[in-house]
Amino acid sequence: MSFGQAALLAAPTSVAHANGAGPGFVQFADVEKSYDGRTFAVTRMNLTVARGEFLTLLGPSGSGKTTTLNMLAGFERPTHGTITLEGQPVDRLPPYQRNIGMVFQNYALFPHMTVEENVGFPLSVRQVSKADIAARVGRALDMVRLRQFGDRRPSQLSGGQQQRVALARALVFQPSLVLMDEPLGALDKKLREHMQLEIKQIHTMLGVTIVYVTHDQSEALTMSDRVAVFNQGGIAQLGSPDDLYNTPQSSFVASFIGENNTLEGVVDHVSGEQCRVRLNGGGEITALAVGVTQGSSCHVAIRPERLSLSPAPAGGNALSATVDGRIYLGDHLRLLARLANDQVLTVKVGPEATMANGEAVTVSCAPNDCRAFPADAGKAAPFQNRGK
Repeated sequence: MSFGQAALLAAPTSVAHANGAGPGFVQFADVEKSYDGRTFAVTRMNLTVARGEFLTLLGPSGSGKTTTLNMLAGFERPTHGTITLEGQPVDRLPPYQRNIGMVFQNYALFPHMTVEENVGFPLSVRQVSKADIAARVGRALDMVRLRQFGDRRPSQLSGGQQQRVALARALVFQPSLVLMDEPLGALDKKLREHMQLEIKQIHTMLGVTIVYVTHDQSEALTMSDRVAVFNQGGIAQLGSPDDLYNTPQSSFVASFIGENNTLEGVVDHVSGEQCRVRLNGGGEITALAVGVTQGSSCHVAIRPERLSLSPAPAGGNALSATVDGRIYLGDHLRLLARLANDQVLTVKVGPEATMANGEAVTVSCAPNDCRAFPADAGKAAPFQNRGK
């Protein structure tokens, strides 16, 4: 049986593939969580997840993403607000009544059981017949390409194989929703990247709804339909990977998603969508104005690949700098360019670049490739999202 055949046999019956369309499958309505009654791990969250969507909750430690996942799983109860799944409130239901599959970082496999017994466990506790268990376990193991390891114990498998078993166990009973909490955190880089593609392929084949927690921004960008970037108990921004990378709405999101240069300064004036910024210590730059006002302190965000050492385009920015370092990364170089005000920019250039340390260069960029944010915009505001 092929991977695709196994996936189709195991697929839930009424799943629409999600690119953001469709009614709310999971909804958080005014949800808050406090552990001590004084401070909030999650604040005033309104969030909708579409059926069949792959949504990633991304953020640093302590940002509220895992608390949000635990409330959805039933391991924590919200202090305030309502969580619904397929239109039914679940915030007071125990985990075993929510029809949710879970995949954890530590796999959580039973060491005394074989692979087949581990995968079949959710079916046995649901009192499925032995014949059905055998058939469904076989299909699930085919789906993750581990049929030949069915009689082994978890200790006889590699980390990647154990994670595949955990994934098969989470999918074997055809849950309405699968939650994944840092599932690849214990794997090495190469295996982690391979498993990212496998999980995404399974999601595409089955159309199952997945809510995924990670602090790894590259993992989130690779796998997700949408990403919710968490910060200080709220969602700083929610959008597609492309939206978050190319049109961040705050300095925090710009710095957390992908590599970013940040220049500090004061807004000299605002004209339409652009503003002119006086950089701290000297120099000026024109950027897109994102919530800044004249006279306010700001952070200007610029991606390294948007900077160039060629002459500035018409109306573009040109900054005098000195090469302060070279980082060789195979297919490209990262040049560290120190400006006259002592701020340092990282510039992505081709591997053939010959600029030496101490050499004078001009760093240029288009104003539309620079985004000026209020200097205090790193804190997440209460996020409202009732739909896509």
